[in-house]
Order: sequence, then structure tokens, then C-alpha cells
Amino acid sequence: MDVDGVNINPEFTVPRKPAKKRAISNAMEVDQVSGVEGTPKSAAPKKKRSKSSTDQRKILVPVRRLGALKENWLKIVNPLTENLNLQVRFNLKNHQVEMKLGPKATDVTNLQKGADFVKAFIYGFEVDDALALLRLDDLFVETFDVLDVKTLKGDHKSRAIGRLAGKGGRTKFTIENTTKTRIVLADSRVHILGSYQNIQLARRAICNLIIGSPPNKVYGNLRSVAGRISERM
Repeated sequence: MDVDGVNINPEFTVPRKPAKKRAISNAMEVDQVSGVEGTPKSAAPKKKRSKSSTDQRKILVPVRRLGALKENWLKIVNPLTENLNLQVRFNLKNHQVEMKLGPKATDVTNLQKGADFVKAFIYGFEVDDALALLRLDDLFVETFDVLDVKTLKGDHKSRAIGRLAGKGGRTKFTIENTTKTRIVLADSRVHILGSYQNIQLARRAICNLIIGSPPNKVYGNLRSVAGRISERM
């Protein structure tokens, strides 16, 4: 049809522009695949860092010490929580004493002090003796086996352990009083608590007894060495 010389086609329609919608729909498909719809990747929540082993301690408790730990639990926990500001619990499933730094803890070395204190009690030391590890900085616990000093079997091993204890524990008490240490005999294991110098004196005496030296000779050497050390001090 011609109107004033212009040709008009009634079937003519203006073409649509679906390109933008397609781009939007494709973008939404990509976002849905990524798992975060309508949000950038940088807005995804960050994973929390797992605590390292230096932030906590786990001490295994043997079955033979479970009863003693239960009886003295309050005496052990109170110094750790009040003085060292540690969080302590006992894992019944794994038989472990677990501890970590509390919110008010400022010194990281308190965690190691607490672990040494609990280990000393598990070795067999009394709670009052083990508490000295928390109060004094120059105390340690040294552990060794009788078989590390000399290879012994059967009755020879039993006799060596008997020489260390003495009749009624007299030999052990004499070494403790002379060297100012505390000694625990657990089967063939020997645990010594004290200062570095005193531990060396006690260990030398114990090694001489294991080898077979007479107790009187060991006592004489101990007293002479201890007397020289006291004079220097």
C-alpha cells in the first residue's frame, strides 16, 4: 500500500534484542554452578585455621595410674587452672589428660610446665613433689632404664633393682636425702626429679649400684661429692 509515495508493509515488525537476556541467563548459570548465586567468589566464607600441636598437650595415662589420678584430680587441676591459666580435661575414651592455653594465659611456657607436672605425677611422684616443677625453673625429670646401664636377665635384673631400693627402701631414701632429689622405681624404669647437678649425682650412684658396687662404697662416694659441692655453694 502506497501512502503519499511511501510503501508501508503491514506484516513488518521491529526485531527484538534477546542478546542481553541470554548473557544474563548464562551468567546466572555460571553462578549457580559455582555454588554461590548472585555473589562474587571473594565473598565466600573463609575456613578457620586448625590449631597446631603447640597450642595443646595430651598426656597418656596408663591403667595402673588411673586410680591415683582420680583420687588426686583436684590437687592436679587447681594449680593448672588457677596458677597457670590452663584449660584441663580428662578424655575417658583415650585415657588422656588434655590441656590448652586459657583465654587469660599470657605465657606460652605455662603449657609445657603443666605437661611436665602431669607427667611427673604419672611417673609415680607425689603431687607435692611434682608441684616443685611449677614453682621452680631449674628442676627437671630424667628417666632411664636399668638395662641401659647393663644388660641383665632373669634373677640378675631382679637383684639389681633390689639393690637400688634396699631393705625397706633404705638405699633409695639415702640417695634422695644425700643428693636432694626424688627417685621413683617403676619396674626397670628409674625416674629422678631434681636440679641438673643433683640428678647427675643420683644417676651416678644408681649406675654404680646396678653394675654391682657395694652400697657402703656408693654412700661414701656420695657424701664426699655432696660435701664438696656444698662447700662451693
